[in-house]
Formats: sequence, C-alpha cells, structure tokens
Amino acid sequence: MKFRILAILAAVAALATAGHADDMKPQLFTVTSSSGKDNAMMARTYAGKGATNPNCDGQNVSPQLSWSNAPAATKSFAIVMIDPDGANGLGSVNWVAYDIPASKTSLKKGEANAPGPNIVYGDAQNDMPNGLYLGPCPPYGQLPHHYIITVIATDLAPDALQPGLTRDALVVALKGHALASSSHVARYAHPAANTMPSDRM
Repeated sequence: MKFRILAILAAVAALATAGHADDMKPQLFTVTSSSGKDNAMMARTYAGKGATNPNCDGQNVSPQLSWSNAPAATKSFAIVMIDPDGANGLGSVNWVAYDIPASKTSLKKGEANAPGPNIVYGDAQNDMPNGLYLGPCPPYGQLPHHYIITVIATDLAPDALQPGLTRDALVVALKGHALASSSHVARYAHPAANTMPSDRM
C-alpha cells in the first residue's frame, strides 16, 4: 500500500511539472501578419504601385504586422523590408522604418503608407516620398521574389536616430544596440504570361 501511495504521489508530481514546463520555456520574439501567412504568396493589394516603374502595378497597401515578446530592455523597434532576389540577385530595399517606441507592438494595414506619429521613415531608395513603404515590384516573367520584413528590438530611445537613414546607415547605427530580431517572409511574382520591361526593383 505504501509503495502504491508513493507511486501515485510521484505521478501527480510529474503531471504538475509537465503542466508548468511550457511556462518555464523562454518566450521568443516573434513577428506575425494578418495580411498573409509566413512564406506565402503576397496578395496584389500589397504589391508596389508607381507610375515610373511598369512592374509596380499593385495597390501598394502596407501589410499588417504584429510583434511580441521583445526583450525587457527594449526601448524602440526598427523595421526593414528587403528583396534579396532584387536587382538580379544584388538585393533591393523596399522599406526602412525606426524609432518606433517599445509601447507600440503592431502596425495596422496601410499604416506605413503615410507619415504619422510613433514611426520615423528612412531612405529605402525606392522612389517613394519620405521613404514610405513600397511593395513588391519584381520584373515580369521572373519566379517569385522573397520579401523579408524584419522587426528589430533595440535599446535606443525612440528619438535617438535622425530621419532619412538608408538601410546600410541604420545597420551601422544599430551596431551594439540590437537586442533581438524576427522576420516575416512574403513571396510575390507577376503572372508568368505577362511580359513587360524590367526595372531595378
């Protein structure tokens, strides 16, 4: 009887430990988007739009983004969207934003299409005024490009950086100040049947 009681107590203890196992795991910094699943094809709504580039024939609505479980020391966030397949493999930058306060943990659909509080735009060199979001503009007839949206948690105050930084300048400014990062990947391509002139994006 004694051994049976001990076995029951051991089983209960094991269940209690298992129940708290998930609570003991570190919470990872993550980025999600209600505008599309990770690594899924992006809707044309979020593709670029611009009169100077015939490949930019979308609606250029910036996607929704949410991020969670940032490090405790986080004071601001930065966002960079790059296309490593762009410029024939040399890569291109679609979006640079930073000085986003730690209290802000999401962007609404379309929020990055116009200047507003709590976000500073850099120079993505994408022909958009004020460095605002420019969606995918891959050349017609190419396989889907990968658009990597990375949110970076930093220990810099929200007003620490000057406006208009390029992606490369932002990387330099964040050296020693980046605490964690997480990315959301979207893919986009024009219909293969279309044939139009290509551009650098």
